[in-house]
Amino acid sequence: MNHTPATSRLSHLLRGEITGGVILVIAAAAGFIAANSPLAEQYFALRDTKLGPAGLGLQLSLGHWASDGLLAIFFFMVGLELKQEFITGALRRVSTAIVPVAAAVGGVAIPAVIYLAINAGTSGAEGWAIPTATDIAFAVAILGLIAPGIPPALRIFLLTLAVVDDLIAITIIAVFFTEQLQLLPLVIALVPLALFAVIARTAPAWLARSAWGPWVALLPLGIVVWALFLASGIHPTVAGVVLAFLIPVRGRDGTPLAKTLEHRYSPLSAGVAIPIFAFFAAGIAVSGTSNFPLDPIAIGVILGLVVGKPVGITLTTWLLTRFTSAKLDPAIRWRQLVGVGALAGVGFTVSLLVAELSLSDPAEADTARLAVLVASVLAIAVAALFLARRR
Repeated sequence: MNHTPATSRLSHLLRGEITGGVILVIAAAAGFIAANSPLAEQYFALRDTKLGPAGLGLQLSLGHWASDGLLAIFFFMVGLELKQEFITGALRRVSTAIVPVAAAVGGVAIPAVIYLAINAGTSGAEGWAIPTATDIAFAVAILGLIAPGIPPALRIFLLTLAVVDDLIAITIIAVFFTEQLQLLPLVIALVPLALFAVIARTAPAWLARSAWGPWVALLPLGIVVWALFLASGIHPTVAGVVLAFLIPVRGRDGTPLAKTLEHRYSPLSAGVAIPIFAFFAAGIAVSGTSNFPLDPIAIGVILGLVVGKPVGITLTTWLLTRFTSAKLDPAIRWRQLVGVGALAGVGFTVSLLVAELSLSDPAEADTARLAVLVASVLAIAVAALFLARRR
């Protein structure tokens, strides 16, 4: 069978993500076990240990460094792959790209409606955004683990959907849960962003050929941009996507810079950044002050993620392709689309962050966190039913 370069690249990445998915699951399980074992005190002390220069506002706990810092590396890798698809892949056609973007909107709206319907008139209603987010790191890795033989187009659909989904959720955080958005750091960030773009576009061959070039020329600027995004109140992982989109897919001399950087640094993302993040993010103590599982907050979160996500994504996709000129990639089957919609119910990172920001009562916050964890496991199980290859 002949494969296009894009298909071969995606197939190669998909095979690699099986290993990455196993490492990710092991790291998450280790974090959850540690948080509910005799080592819990030491685990939480490690997670809450603060490092970094306080004068620059960068004295963060190890848990925050993992979710806000290391996760930006993963978002950078995702951004590189997405840009290649938007420029040279299937997503270069608006009629194809609009489908996962619209599906992401539906996958945010329906879970929020379900949660509000259950928690209307209660203090828990403040957590309406908890079930709206997809954890792209877990979802993409789990997809490679449970369905390694899926069409590359389906993976790109999930990738696009999850990125847009998380950007919507992060926007929700900025608008509804950020007390004050600082515009000055964002304005200052335009300077290192411009320098980053100039270097990437004027020296693509050197950056692709040199083993240390990107570390010296691009990484310091990327760190500055990340820190300024953090200072602005916007979730700093967004900086990873913004920086990635400044990397040219091909330089003026034809150098495939985006592909080269993606290939070179994917082990750093899959083997270091994501497992460390998973280890700290999964550390949720079952015992404590939570009212799980019968509290309306828990019910709203679980139904929102497990039911609302696949319904919102599938229904929006069907309506769009049925009544407009937008088209779903012919390689994608509806059964697989439902499975991807279910997999989008893996909330984790941003959902846990929204739970912390929106629910001030410790008992309610603990209830929401446990519900996110349980819902994510259930979402994976439902996705496996639809995505696992029939014998």
